[in-house]
Amino acid sequence: MASAPPEIFVRARRRARRDRAAARFADHAFLVDAIGDELLDRLDDVTRHFDHALDLGCHDGRLGERLKLRGMRVTSADAGFRFASAAGGVQCDEDRLPFADASFDLVVSAGVLDQVSDIPGALALIRRVLKPDGLFLAGFLGAGSLPVLRDTMMAADMAADRGVGPRLHPQIDVRAAGDLLHRAGFALPVADSRPLAVRYGDPLRLIHDLRGMAATNLLVDGGRAPLTRIGLAAAAARFAEGADLDGRRAETFELMVMTGWAPDPASASRPPPSEPRRIF
Repeated sequence: MASAPPEIFVRARRRARRDRAAARFADHAFLVDAIGDELLDRLDDVTRHFDHALDLGCHDGRLGERLKLRGMRVTSADAGFRFASAAGGVQCDEDRLPFADASFDLVVSAGVLDQVSDIPGALALIRRVLKPDGLFLAGFLGAGSLPVLRDTMMAADMAADRGVGPRLHPQIDVRAAGDLLHRAGFALPVADSRPLAVRYGDPLRLIHDLRGMAATNLLVDGGRAPLTRIGLAAAAARFAEGADLDGRRAETFELMVMTGWAPDPASASRPPPSEPRRIF
């Protein structure tokens, strides 16, 4: 019997942070909205109707509402109780889905799969809950995201003289994303990404946004101590070194998008829903 994959994220911490973020999520939803736009653009390239969609990692249900406007029934699910309740959905982890096989003809996921301990397991379950010839569309933060914050936090930890440790999650690149789709058994797998630049006046505002979208450190071994005054001063100084004349810096969010079809022999010749837009 195969052993369970290691838990790299703390599930209870993730649920608690999603619950904490739920009340004011709308103030920090720009990233999920940008990912949702990407997913709907891909969906609009598909010349068929989808009847029943699963919005996996639904946050406050904003993407699901946009799917309903396209005439779909939507089941919402989120690891956080408050998000799931707000969307009238089910609370569950993405790698522990409670749905029957072949329940949906579309699964969408915006901004959460980079926080799942067992991504291969989650993708395998997503493929199982899709009907044959069902479509999977997911977007999340990929490799290359948050370079300014990484550099700033490194400077803070070094100034505090307590060693540099993990403050940000590991990230998936385009090649790894495509391999994960293939391993999970999806047909016509496509992975691509594009950068989204957002300008900030200080690193604390960036951290505030990450907290507001429930995207802060969940690593099992990432329980770093809060920044000291020395660390905060060093972080502010490192941030200012690269600032423009107006005192602001552009932080990069690399939006990774995964697309795959549940296998169906009758549609083996189906073209991909959109042309890959690879950015390396």
